[in-house]
Amino acid sequence: MKNKILITGGEGRFAQVLKKKSRNLNLFFATKKQCNILNLNSIEKIVKKIKPKIIIHSAALSRPMKIHDTSIQKSIDLNIIGTCNVTKICKKYNIKLIYFSTGYVYPGLKGNYSESDPVKPFNNYGLSKLGGECAVNMYKNSLILRITMTEKPFVHKKGYSNLKSNFMFHEDLVKILPKLLNKKGIINVGGKSQSVYTFAKKYNSNVRKIIAKKKINQPLNQTMNLAKLKKIIR
Repeated sequence: MKNKILITGGEGRFAQVLKKKSRNLNLFFATKKQCNILNLNSIEKIVKKIKPKIIIHSAALSRPMKIHDTSIQKSIDLNIIGTCNVTKICKKYNIKLIYFSTGYVYPGLKGNYSESDPVKPFNNYGLSKLGGECAVNMYKNSLILRITMTEKPFVHKKGYSNLKSNFMFHEDLVKILPKLLNKKGIINVGGKSQSVYTFAKKYNSNVRKIIAKKKINQPLNQTMNLAKLKKIIR
C-alpha cells in the first residue's frame, strides 16, 4: 500500500489537474470544509481520519495579485497563519510536509536565482508565501517547492516579451511530483527560462506581445536556477 497523501486545497486549480492526471499516487483531496487550515481542530480531525504519511499543502490565496494589497488580512490568514497551522499538525503527528511556495520570494532583478540565494519578495503575494516558508523551515521533515506555474492553456490574452520567468503548466508538475516526494529542504521548480510571451505563444497563438515597464513591483528577470531540480528528475 502506497503512502497516503493528503492534499490541502483539494478543490483548487492544481489539485483538480492532479486528480485527473495522477495515476500512481494514493491521494486524498481535502475540501475547505473537510480541512479548514485556519482551524487547528479541523486539520487535526482530517489527519486522524485519513492518517496520511505526507501532506501536500497547496491551499493558498493567489490570484488576483491585487487581493494581497487590498485584503492584507486575508493574505496573512490563508498564506501565513494557515501554513503555520498545517506545520504544527505535521510536527505533532510526524507527517512529511510538502509546501507549495513561489519563485516570487526572490527579488526578480538579476535572474538565475538558486535555492541558497537571499530572498526578498517584490510583492505582497511573495511576502505571504515567504511567511509560510518561515514556519515550514522550522520543521525538518519538510520540503519547500518554489514553483512558477500556471494553467493550460495560458489564461491571459497578453504576454510580456521582456519579462523572463520559468513558467510551467500544472500538468508538468504532476509528471515530476513523484520524484520529489522523498526530498527535503528547498527546490526551485519551473520550466525553461524564457520570456512570458515566448512561453505563452507556443500554446496560444492568439497571445499578443506587450512590453513590461520597469517598475519596482514588476522586476524583469524572475528566472530561477533549476540545476537541483534537473539532477533529481533526469
